[in-house]
Amino acid sequence: MNYSVLARKWRPKSLEEMVGQTHIASIIQHSIEMNRLHHAYLFSGTRGVGKTTIARILTKCLNCDMGPTATPCQHCYACIQIDKGAYPDLIEIDAASRTKVEDTRELLDNVQYSPTRGRYKVYLIDEVHMLSGHSFNALLKTLEEPPSHVKFLLATTDPEKLPITVLSRCLKLTLKMLTVSEIQSHLEKILEIEKIPADPSALSEIAQAAQGSMRDALSILDQAIVFSGDIITDEKTSQLLGTDGKYLSLDLLTAIADKQEDLVFALTKTMEEKGTDFLRALDELLNILHYLALLQKNQTYWLVIHDTTDKK
Repeated sequence: MNYSVLARKWRPKSLEEMVGQTHIASIIQHSIEMNRLHHAYLFSGTRGVGKTTIARILTKCLNCDMGPTATPCQHCYACIQIDKGAYPDLIEIDAASRTKVEDTRELLDNVQYSPTRGRYKVYLIDEVHMLSGHSFNALLKTLEEPPSHVKFLLATTDPEKLPITVLSRCLKLTLKMLTVSEIQSHLEKILEIEKIPADPSALSEIAQAAQGSMRDALSILDQAIVFSGDIITDEKTSQLLGTDGKYLSLDLLTAIADKQEDLVFALTKTMEEKGTDFLRALDELLNILHYLALLQKNQTYWLVIHDTTDKK
C-alpha cells in the first residue's frame, strides 16, 4: 500500500473539519442557506492555510447530490470524485504554469458548455496572481457575467498583485494564519488517532516552526515521526529543526544586554557547534523580546490602574 503523507491524508473534507477558518466556513454556510451564492470567489492567504482545500469543499457543497448544501454527504459520486481529484466538472488550473493569454482563451472557450455530471461547472484557478495582464483582460468579461452553471474559485497568496478590475468582480475571503495553539491542538488529535506518542513541548515547537501554516506543520510532523522513531521527543525535534541551541537564546540576550562581548562570541560559538539554525535563533530572540515587551506593557497598565484606584 502506498503511503499517503499526513498533509494529504488529513486534508479536511467538510467545513466542520477546517481548522482556524470558522469565519470563512460561516460565510459559505450562510450563503448556501440563504441562496445567495456569488459567481466568483477569491480565497487569499499565506501558504498552507487551506485556500485550495476550502475551494474543493465549496465545490462539493455545490454539486453534492443532497445539495446545494453546507454539509455534503461525502458518499455520492460528486463528493467521492472531488476528494480523489477526478471530478469532470471541477477544472483545476495552475496559473503559474498557464500564464499565456492563449491558455486563458482556450479555457474560456469551454465555459459555455453545460456541466458533464454536476449542478455547476467549477473553475478553480490556483495562484491566480501569476496570470499575465493580457490573460486578466481576456478573463474579465466572463468573470463578471459567467453562465449560470459556472462558478469561478480563485486562490492566491498575493492578492495585491491582482488588478482592481478582478478584485471588484469577486467575493473576497481572506484566510487567516493559524495560531500556535490551533496547530498544536490539531497535531495532538492526529497523533492520538495515529497512535504515535509525542512530547507536548515538541508539538509546540513544530507549531511555532510552521509559522501559521497547517500544511507546513504536517510536513514537519512527518519528518519528526521518521526522525524520532517510537516517540516524538523535544530533543529530537530540536535537532531536526536546527533549534538545538534554543536554550542558549536567553543567555545570549542577557549577554547582549550586559554588553559582554566575549560571552556573546562564546555562546555564538557554542550554538554553531550544536548545528543551530541561526535564522531560527534570531526568530527565537525576537519572540523573547516580543514577550518581554508585552509583559512590560501589561505591568505598566496594571500600575497605572492600581495607582488610579488608590487615589480614588
